[in-house]
Amino acid sequence: MTSLRLRMMEDMQVRNLSQHTQDSYLLQVSQFARHFAKSPALLGPEDIHAYQVYLTNEKKLAPRSVQVTVAALRFLYRVTLGLDWDFDRIIPCPKAPKTLAVILSPEEVLHFLGCIESFKHQAILTTCYAAGLRISEATRLKPEAIDRQRMVLRVEQGKGQKDRYVMLSARLLEVLTDYWRAVRPAGAWMFPGAVAGEPISTSAVDATCRQAHRMSKLSKPVTPHSLRHAFAVHLLEAGTDLRTIQLLLGHRSLSTTAQYLRIATNKVCAATSPLELLPRPIPKASSPSTPEHF
Repeated sequence: MTSLRLRMMEDMQVRNLSQHTQDSYLLQVSQFARHFAKSPALLGPEDIHAYQVYLTNEKKLAPRSVQVTVAALRFLYRVTLGLDWDFDRIIPCPKAPKTLAVILSPEEVLHFLGCIESFKHQAILTTCYAAGLRISEATRLKPEAIDRQRMVLRVEQGKGQKDRYVMLSARLLEVLTDYWRAVRPAGAWMFPGAVAGEPISTSAVDATCRQAHRMSKLSKPVTPHSLRHAFAVHLLEAGTDLRTIQLLLGHRSLSTTAQYLRIATNKVCAATSPLELLPRPIPKASSPSTPEHF
């Protein structure tokens, strides 16, 4: 391990960055150094620019993927190497397209969950929808996080290393109870994985989700995060206020939660189309005349 890598690891540790962020930053910097076969300390703005062009034009990475590289390099050069650069100019962050999530209807959610063959995976993905959890939060659920008296779930150290409480519906409690009685998981985790003492991996749940999606024959894309999106939109359409949804999802900013206003049908369809205001009947277009031939 080089001294630069060790120093960067220490810089991230003292700032208490999540382990996922640390691993991601180290990977991006390692790939950057390997591309030039040099230490990043010997590389400058022109090299960084060339690398970003390479990622964008040759590797065809999506802007959000390049953003991860940008964040890692900015940390390396600003924090670890302590350089006083104009980082917005030297390491620009690509603009990512703004897209809207494709939302499953309640009937589609029910159909999808019914296509999951594994009892464990069905319980995990049902929890993602019923409580709006991220897949990483659902897989790391502990039995003691289930509070039957207050009917809440305690999410420990979710994204941003924040704890929060979410609702525990009676139907979800029934699903989790049936799963517990049937499987009797050993250890600290509600959903143990193949490695002893570790929770089930998110990749294993992703694989099951893809399989269930194929079986469901739904035309809409479905991922574990799709169920979290559906949770938020279905709550909004049922009249839950935006601030409550923000707290349940664990969003830092209300503007992040407000994006669901652009998807909820009771918001998008609240206005009447001007076509409905036109007098009836709408005149029919005359059929085109038969073309003359030479």
